[in-house]
Amino acid sequence: MRVETSTHLPVPPEDAWRTLLRWEEQSEWIRDADSVRVLTEHREGLGVRIAVRNRVFNVPMFTEELEVTGWDPPRRLQMTHMSFIHGTGTWKLDPEAGGTRFRWVEDVSLPIRGLGEIALWVYRPFLLHLMRGAMRDLRAFVVPT
Repeated sequence: MRVETSTHLPVPPEDAWRTLLRWEEQSEWIRDADSVRVLTEHREGLGVRIAVRNRVFNVPMFTEELEVTGWDPPRRLQMTHMSFIHGTGTWKLDPEAGGTRFRWVEDVSLPIRGLGEIALWVYRPFLLHLMRGAMRDLRAFVVPT
């Protein structure tokens, strides 16, 4: 399943990038993240692993591990889902007039044939709603310097 959304951030890509890498603060704007912890000693670059306590339908349900598998500052960050959810989440930042175009794409699957696709089909509209809400919250969270 693929879900994507984008927004304008009123800061340059470098400032947006720094905001995105404040890992523990991501739960302040990512609506389905209850908490975020860095699991590795290094906090930047390939191989950074984080644990995200996720909410499903606003109920804390599970902790998911993700690993940075794409790193091109300040343009692209790709995280690979390392738990029962498979796939990647990609954040892409492109300069545009007055700031940055921030694009978020989730390409995910569940390893249960048939049932996984049905579950994701049912969850997709809610995930899109969460991602769009996160974009609105991120716009308010980033502060121009």
